[in-house]
This record gives sequence, structure tokens and C-alpha cells, in this order.
Amino acid sequence: MKIEDMMTKDNVVSVESLASIAGEDVVAYPNSVNGAGNAKFFIGRDRKGKWLYVVATSSSDGLLADFEGEENDRSWNGSDFVVKKCAMNHHNATKLQATFPFARPVTLGLKNSYGFGDRLGLANPGHLRALKGYNFRPILAQQSIRELTRTQRTPEDVMDAAVWAVFQEGFKDGFGADADHLKTTDDVDRLIRAGFTMFTIDPSDHVVNGVTELSSEDLNKKVRALPWQDFGDSLDKLVDRYKNKTLKLDSVHSITANEREVLEACLKYMAAIINIRRIHTHLKTKHANYACEIEVSIDETDTVTTPFEHFFIVSELKRMGVGFVSLAPRFVGDFEKGIEYKGDIELFKDHYLQHAAIAKYFGNYKISFHSGSDKFRVYEAVGALEQTLIHVKTAGTSYLEALRVIAMREGALFREILDFSVGLYDQEKKSYHVTADMKKIKKGKDYSDRELEGLLESTDVRQALHVTYGRVLTEKNEKGEFKFRTKIYSCLDRNEDLHYQILIKHFHRHLVPFKNWK
Repeated sequence: MKIEDMMTKDNVVSVESLASIAGEDVVAYPNSVNGAGNAKFFIGRDRKGKWLYVVATSSSDGLLADFEGEENDRSWNGSDFVVKKCAMNHHNATKLQATFPFARPVTLGLKNSYGFGDRLGLANPGHLRALKGYNFRPILAQQSIRELTRTQRTPEDVMDAAVWAVFQEGFKDGFGADADHLKTTDDVDRLIRAGFTMFTIDPSDHVVNGVTELSSEDLNKKVRALPWQDFGDSLDKLVDRYKNKTLKLDSVHSITANEREVLEACLKYMAAIINIRRIHTHLKTKHANYACEIEVSIDETDTVTTPFEHFFIVSELKRMGVGFVSLAPRFVGDFEKGIEYKGDIELFKDHYLQHAAIAKYFGNYKISFHSGSDKFRVYEAVGALEQTLIHVKTAGTSYLEALRVIAMREGALFREILDFSVGLYDQEKKSYHVTADMKKIKKGKDYSDRELEGLLESTDVRQALHVTYGRVLTEKNEKGEFKFRTKIYSCLDRNEDLHYQILIKHFHRHLVPFKNWK
């Protein structure tokens, strides 16, 4: 019997047959069945975990040799097959990408997109299910160098998790891979080796804060001392381009800047713009034939990005020939980690519309929302406005929803994690924009089982758990064993369906405001 003979229109018999050939206790993920050469591939689960299975009618099929695993001869319905049971490891993920093009990340271009940071490497199937029916393209491999360092993961780990997710879910519409918050060319090279396709340049270390507080004399002195040769311009020419010029963006919005505002923007952002150009040049020269796209991130600054500053940055980058697909401004109000937006939503809408008008003026790029987890008021506002191109970036919220599963199924473990996180909050919060008060959180033992899941609605608890994820996932005991990590993964593995259901419900809250976007 040929494998093709087991196929039916709805693929049901094929899935059941393949699982039976693979082993008596194997349960296949139905959307994962794919064929190549004389073999069928699928992800299945047995009593020991999840595996990639390759089923062929002959061991001579070259694809079998490409994958690492245990090979066995099997008989089914009077026919002989060869089954290879393969670990879901890096080697097999790369071979899967070589065999199936849909398992490789792509550039997404000028299409609405949604970034899902998956710090555990287990959430992306739930992310894909949540996104179904919405007009957003997914970015599944998304991790910053800061997150990689804290979780002790590699870029390859993050990419592999995305590959296994798209294969398990049978997702063939193209996913992105975001090398988030990059600051050095070495980081760029490292993420390119792992196959990432989107590079978010973070020049925040080069942004000068406090410019509005300078006297006119000090401001002029500092501006004249800037590296104008590196900038490829002169102070007089730059001021003349912007000073008191009314820049009409559309029928409603326009921008006018006086000389003081021009000088402030120049001092605040010149070094950052030069840094962006340097990394862009590195990408386009050393990796000239590598298909990728760039996001510019100016959100991690102390002060709001004014509409003129946004215009200034884009205008100067375009003058320098720096292309990008999205830009993340520092919006008005507070986009704190893991909680709802804080601020005047009407003022936010006014500023957002100005930022969107600037993007359209320059020929369109996406407005990117960083720290996008749980900003439901923002999405309700943006979703109801005229459609623009946007990118949303989330990460910590998926980790928190995984802990919700722990709270529901392993109360004792959740209490340990809570107490551990509260104790480390002040130390771990330093690189995050958070304002939680640990005095409002009781000891884990003082919460009943019924109360545990509800703690995930507390802003103080969410931020305590959010910023300490790295230590929770890497802390070891005196025996060198992980204190929490192994237990977390074991619980989520046992409760896989519940984990996905919780993620779907949570991300639908993010996505429903955009249900009518085409």
C-alpha cells in the first residue's frame, strides 16, 4: 500500500492511519500531516511526550536519513512501513525548514501584523489559533537580547519553537521572526544566523533626554558640538529645512516647529539616527542578499515622541536612505508592562492620529505598539478609528497566561513562584517601566485556592510576575536542579489544551476591536 492510498478528502482517515502505523498509543495533531517525497510527516504525542514522526513505505527514502531519530519497521493492514520517531530538537527543526518552505519565516511587508513573544516556547500554537479570522500576519519568533539573556535561551531556541508551532498547526500563510530591540551589529549577525527576518533597531542608548530643560545658551552650545560630519549635514541647513515651515500632512493635520523645537529634536535624536543608519548599513552591505525588514524603535525613552520629533526622525532617515517597515514612537500616556494603558484615552487618540498621518505622509509604514500586552483601551480606540497600518508587539502577557494555568492546576507551585517573584521585584524591575506596589501582595499561603487565578487580574501581581520571569525560569537549587522551570513545563505539558484555550480567550480581548479590519 502506498501512503497516498490512505488519504481521504477530509484527511481524517489519513491522520488516524498514520498514528496507528506510528504506534498503538500515538495521537496525531491532525493539522500537522504533510507529505514530502515518499514520506508523511506529522507531530504526535505518546506517553513520553511530543515527537515528529516520519512514515515512509521504504527506508530508501532519502528524507528519513536527514532526520535524527529512532527508526523502526512497522506493518499495518498487510503493508510494510518504516517509521522514524524524531525528537523535536534543533537539528530536526532545521531539516523540517529545508523540507517544507512554509516552516521558514518570511518578511511581512506593509500588512497589519501581530508579534507574539513566546518566552517558554510553548505558546505559539495558541497564538495561531487566537489569530485565526483576524486580518493580521503573525510574528511568532520574537525575542529581544534582554529576554534571551534572562531566560538563557538562544535565538535558535526561539526559532525552533516557532517552526514546531506552524508545523503542528498546519499554518502555511507565512510568519515573521523579529530580532527585537537590537543595539549592536554583533547582535544582528547572531540573529541572522538563526534565520530571523525582521530587525528592530533600538537606539535608546543614544537618545539624549532632558533637552527641554536646557537653557537656550546650553542648547545651542550642545547642538553645535554634535558630529555634523557624521550626520552629513550642517546646522544652518537643518534648521532652514524645518524652522517655521508648515508641513501639511493631510486635510486635518499639520506640523509647525519653531527654532527651539528643531534644536531640541536635533540634540535629542541625532546620535540615535546615526546609530540606526550604522546598523542599517551593516545589514545592507554585509548581508546584502539577505531578505529582511527593519523596524525603528524610539519608544524606550523618558519623554513622549512629539509629532514633530516623529516627522524629524523619519525625514532624516529617509534623507540618509534608511528604509524601514514600521516605527514605534513613545506614545502619550503610560504603556507599562503587562497591564492596562494608563492615561487620557482621548488625548492618546489625538496623538495617535497625528502619528498615523505622518506615516501616511511619507508613503506609509506601520505604526508599532511596543509593550502592547493588555492595552485593551488603546485597541478599542484604534480599532474604531480609520484603518491604518499597525504592528502590535506582546510578550510578557503570554508568560502570565501560562502562570494562570499553574494557578489553576498547581496551586502550591504558583504560591512558591509568587513569593519568589515578590521578593525579587525591586531588583529585577530596573530595566522595565513598571509601578507595582509589593506591599499590596500577601504571602502565597494567605491566598485560598479559589483566589489564586484571580490574582492574575491584579496589576501589582502581574507586574511582579512579569519582570521576574528570567529568574523564575533559570533559578536552580543547591543540587543544580531548576527550582521552577521543570515543574512549569511539566504542568503546561499535562494541560496543553487548557493552556491554548486560555491564550485564545486572552488574545481575543486584544483582537476583537479589529474584527472589522480588512
